[in-house]
Amino acid sequence: TKVGDEINVSAFSEGEKVKVSGMSKGKGFQGGVKKHGFSGRNATHGVKHEHRTIGSTGCRFPQHVMKGRKMPGRMGYERISVKNLKIMKVDKENNLLVLKGAVPGHKGTLLEIRV
Repeated sequence: TKVGDEINVSAFSEGEKVKVSGMSKGKGFQGGVKKHGFSGRNATHGVKHEHRTIGSTGCRFPQHVMKGRKMPGRMGYERISVKNLKIMKVDKENNLLVLKGAVPGHKGTLLEIRV
């Protein structure tokens, strides 16, 4: 194939395994517990108003936060690939492909499908 060629589902066959890539759903600004799986703090024993905080971010020396520290921030909307999805049905009349399993992104998201 070259640039400008029309690509349709006739290139795929039922039972074939494919790799699907796309942009994952964006989750917005998330804390350390949701984004990185941090355990959080105690429910009691002197802990007030900081149950889902990330805790200490550094130490006395070198007196700054080290590069690569897992911190709260924007989560999702990144390129994700799902491998070995099985093609269940190929509808050539409507140019539709039915896959078994979840694909990344919202409804209507552009996906890259590779054999």
